[in-house]
Amino acid sequence: MTKIAFIGAGSLGFTEGLVRDILTFPLLEDAHIALMDIDAERLDFAYQKVSKIITAGKYPAKATATLDRVEALRNADVVLTTILTGETDVWKYDIEIPKRYGVDINVGDTRGPSGIFRFLRTLPPMMDILHDMERYCPNAVLLNYTNPMAMLCGALQRQTHIPVTGLCHSVQGTAMMLAIWIGALYPEVNYLCAGINHQAWYLKYEVNGQDAYPQICKAITENPDIYNEEQVRNEMYLALGYYVTESSGHNSEYNWWFRKRPDLIEKYCTHGTGWNPGEYAYILKEYQLTEATWKDGVRVELAKEVSRGDLARGLEYAAYIINSLKGGDPFKFNGNVPNTGLITNLPQGACVELPVYVDKAGFHPIHVGALPPECALLTQLSSGIEEMAITAALTGDPVMLYRAICNDPLTAAVLSLAEIRNMVNDMLAQNQAYLPQFKIHKV
Repeated sequence: MTKIAFIGAGSLGFTEGLVRDILTFPLLEDAHIALMDIDAERLDFAYQKVSKIITAGKYPAKATATLDRVEALRNADVVLTTILTGETDVWKYDIEIPKRYGVDINVGDTRGPSGIFRFLRTLPPMMDILHDMERYCPNAVLLNYTNPMAMLCGALQRQTHIPVTGLCHSVQGTAMMLAIWIGALYPEVNYLCAGINHQAWYLKYEVNGQDAYPQICKAITENPDIYNEEQVRNEMYLALGYYVTESSGHNSEYNWWFRKRPDLIEKYCTHGTGWNPGEYAYILKEYQLTEATWKDGVRVELAKEVSRGDLARGLEYAAYIINSLKGGDPFKFNGNVPNTGLITNLPQGACVELPVYVDKAGFHPIHVGALPPECALLTQLSSGIEEMAITAALTGDPVMLYRAICNDPLTAAVLSLAEIRNMVNDMLAQNQAYLPQFKIHKV
């Protein structure tokens, strides 16, 4: 029986969907699904949902639910993390404080001042999870879904022998979106995508073995609906020649071009960023709405009948990876791994996102070589900033933290160095209770 521990099982939609996928594999149908969360009510709902799937599918699996992390981790084979430190009442300051200084943020969970402070808060509990794994399930694998992906995985990977990889939806999601735009069937698509999380590039995108970039370009330039669906990413593609992963809302924060003035936000971000409108603090508002209404949604889901034949697998990588680790078919996915010369023009040792094969022997990253220079410059900067933030977190150095944020493209496009220092000090003061690694909370 494979034991799979969900740490943060109260991420209800994610937990339900992934358990459905896991149990469709014959090697995993008798899995022990160990659910853990710090919120007893959400944990109970997760347990009800998972139990319903097991019963309706007539699987020989079992589910357990606990508030005790050690109990969930003990003898686990695979651990999945989907945690949020401090909930939205803390996260909101990551967005509101920069806004007071003129830095307008849409998502704020990956990079920039907001993503960096979310990383600083999230690293201590993630390290606690990792230390518990080293003690109670030392042969397990950690599959992380918690953002900010690259900084968390990069910090964890250099602190442990536990295999750690980060999983995101953006690579396969964007590949499918591009296929829809050009009228291709997704199984006909072949691509090579590499870079860092949320800023990886489709270095190759083919349909039936033929370069599909001319079709993508034609769709973007000749179909206003397609152009308007992802204005930021489409503008980046037209300028740089390669399509980038993750939505326009996210990518509008990761560069100098789209959010430094209100007129640019109105032109490029507010009306054409796909699922993720570019308005200020959009994702924070969505989180707060979910926090206020989650019970209603869960009760509706619990009322649905689930039959074994309806469990079509989704695009999440984790179920396929677990199946491969337990001896099933090898699987290729885009994962977040240490850069051991895999991308030659990104920092050595940094966390990079690229193709990885997984089988019973573990993870086997694929050598990519150099990113095209037009993609590499922005990616090098983002990766370098992440490396500085990781160093600041592991050493408790507020000056290194300040220097990392000084180099953030959007922040630097809006603020002076003195203004950035004041903003960082305000954010350090606001987060002091969550940053035990910092003995001094002032630059």
